[in-house]
Amino acid sequence: MTDPTAPQIPVVDARNADQANAWNGDEGADWAARPDRYDAASGRFDPHLLSGARIAPDERVLDVGCGAGVSARAAARVAVAGSVTGIDVSAPLLAEARRRSEAAGLGNTSFVQGDAQIHPFDPAAYDVVISRFGAMFFGDPVAAFTNIARAVRPGGRLAMLSWQPLARNDWLLTIRRTLAAGRSLPEPPSGAPGPFGLSDPDDVRRILTASGFEAVDVTGVQEPVWLGADAEDAFGFVSRTGVARGLLGGLDEEVRRAAVAGLRDQLADHATPDGVLLGAAGWLITARRR
Repeated sequence: MTDPTAPQIPVVDARNADQANAWNGDEGADWAARPDRYDAASGRFDPHLLSGARIAPDERVLDVGCGAGVSARAAARVAVAGSVTGIDVSAPLLAEARRRSEAAGLGNTSFVQGDAQIHPFDPAAYDVVISRFGAMFFGDPVAAFTNIARAVRPGGRLAMLSWQPLARNDWLLTIRRTLAAGRSLPEPPSGAPGPFGLSDPDDVRRILTASGFEAVDVTGVQEPVWLGADAEDAFGFVSRTGVARGLLGGLDEEVRRAAVAGLRDQLADHATPDGVLLGAAGWLITARRR
């Protein structure tokens, strides 16, 4: 029997089914339960996104992969005479986005559950598209951005944040190396759906140009990732993330204990007066709709 309280998975392209299941399952539930922590981790990148988007007060904004809505709310505070629509596949995160926007009194926001790769957007309905680390997960990025481009008026703009390759992101390297516990872990593939789906600048330019955008610019942005106020706070956050759970899941108890202790030590080594900070590198991607 279907559980009526379970998150509803929207119609998605078959190539995005795994992502939809994850973000309506344990991963989405964890992010929806701790949105402030996840948002704060990469929060130092946020001003770069708003700067790149150049949102005007009367513009219509589409936020792709909006999650719990932190970027949608930031855009709505700028587009005070316009509107912001967030789209995401995750029902738990969208529920949190709606709740927070309502609590903030942002009546110019709305949220849609859907797969932006195939969602039937109204043509030329938006002036600006933004995405805060939310557009790297498409199974067919050209199809996805072609569909998104149809929703943008000619001359409209796109601004996105994505991660640079793993080797330039010490925050994730540190977690992986520590919890690998001597295992040789496969490198996350560049261009595949996931955190590094838009990590190759040449691929980004090719994808967006093929999708109906021009004047594509990919600019490197370096900011620290904030993992907690101190080592214990950071450990409580990181040890419960999907990355940590996945890496620890296959270890026997003794090796697991040693890996967990190593993680605690690594986080303590990166404690500063401003919290536990590790190096991170992203791309600010901007483009214009042809």
